[in-house]
Amino acid sequence: MNPTTESERVRNHPRYKELISRQRTFVALLSAATLVPYIAFILVCAFAPHLLALKLSATSMINIGWPLGVIFVVGVWLFTGLYILRANGEFDELAAQIRAEATV
Repeated sequence: MNPTTESERVRNHPRYKELISRQRTFVALLSAATLVPYIAFILVCAFAPHLLALKLSATSMINIGWPLGVIFVVGVWLFTGLYILRANGEFDELAAQIRAEATV
């Protein structure tokens, strides 16, 4: 008769390990998709700034660095929204199922 707490039953549930694994994989992919282009952008800024100074067209006053920066910011917002959608849907549903099964 070893009473366990609900949190221990949840942590020992086999589907909990699946939830954590899926969540970590998804977060790692989003992090890589965010950090790799950002670090590349910073490295280009540091070592080849002339590439970012190229104009969009011969008559444009805007260089290529500005749209790239905007794309990175908007991309991070979209990745955040994607994570929220998946967390509120798939991850929350799986967590609710695990809690329900662990309390029975």
